[in-house]
Amino acid sequence: MATHPVASSSHPAQIPALESPHASVGTTNDVKKPKDKKPKAAEGSSHPLELQPRPDFFDHRIKIFDELKAEQDAFVKGSSHVVFIIHPISVLSTAQPREQITVTLPDGSERKGTSWETSPMDIAKEVSKSLSERIVIAKVDGELWDLDRPLEKSVKLEVLDFEHPEGKKVFWHSSAHVLGEASERHYGCHLCLGPPTDDGFFYEMGIEDRPVSNTDYPALEKVAESAIKEKQKFERLVVSKEKLLEMFNYNKYKQYLIESKIPDGTSTTVYRCGPMIDLCVGPHIPHTGKIKAFMITKNSASYFLGDPTKESLQRIYGISFPDKKQLAEYKVFLAEAAKRDHRKIGKEQELFFFNDLSPGSCFFLPHGTRIYNTLVELMRVRRPQLPFTQRKILIPF
Repeated sequence: MATHPVASSSHPAQIPALESPHASVGTTNDVKKPKDKKPKAAEGSSHPLELQPRPDFFDHRIKIFDELKAEQDAFVKGSSHVVFIIHPISVLSTAQPREQITVTLPDGSERKGTSWETSPMDIAKEVSKSLSERIVIAKVDGELWDLDRPLEKSVKLEVLDFEHPEGKKVFWHSSAHVLGEASERHYGCHLCLGPPTDDGFFYEMGIEDRPVSNTDYPALEKVAESAIKEKQKFERLVVSKEKLLEMFNYNKYKQYLIESKIPDGTSTTVYRCGPMIDLCVGPHIPHTGKIKAFMITKNSASYFLGDPTKESLQRIYGISFPDKKQLAEYKVFLAEAAKRDHRKIGKEQELFFFNDLSPGSCFFLPHGTRIYNTLVELMRVRRPQLPFTQRKILIPF
């Protein structure tokens, strides 16, 4: 075995998703709810899976949500017994008018429905059962729309599955909410932001008493799995700024976002899945049971709103799929990527190395120097042959 003339203090790419512990139980669609048991310690951790009793803000949010949801349902469905308040007057709720609507599909075909009753999922089920099981979100007149949200008028309808870029983004956004629920139940944390990314999702949060560790991954995955098994429905609710400030009065991050992003006198939406309620414009998948595979991939520190002058937060990343096979393929992809890491190849082939003496700088070894000089010479020969406007792009490494 060849010896390296200079030792490298850098390490090949770290793949926390593969190297960290994970929950041993796979995600299933078992609809049975877990029996109430005393909290157990997570694998490799001295902390329980879930805080008992759970934080007071759970019940605080749910109480306000249920009250407002009853008002919204009365607005849509109508009730002679429900009176709700639209400042400054009280209004006796009446149902929204039911009228026949026409739903135009991408192929030009039309389906009939009823306003405030027929949903995109209803239309999908008429077309094909397999289609309704595969799709994750709808587009109504070009706007992303919850599959179970009733249509309000005649529209053009498109339904998207996970393979569509927008469908994947919604799927991962919904998965972020599951991660947020698991984090609240495990840490009792205050959530901040939880968006989808190009390769999964993350949630950042404030945790006062402990840092996030990769030994927490199995616990988070088990709590997430329990939420998935329950097929928790994503419920959309329009809430006024005033009520939002009341609903999230325990969370300084949400308070800041509400005060700074939502104009006075206006409303926005929250979404609920299980006990987790979050400020969110949506839309989302119909229920958590659509998620067949869920994995925590890594964690890191972050700053609130990405501003170093603001409070430090904890960020947890994850990825999910509608098929377990896709997660297995993703793990293979990560393993193959690690094999092709340039730091690993450079050291093995004695081309270059990295050292803490100058982090990020490449130190060339003799073999690598010869290749580098050959490429530079080729560029010097080719440069005069190119049009003047293209010469500037041939810059040595």
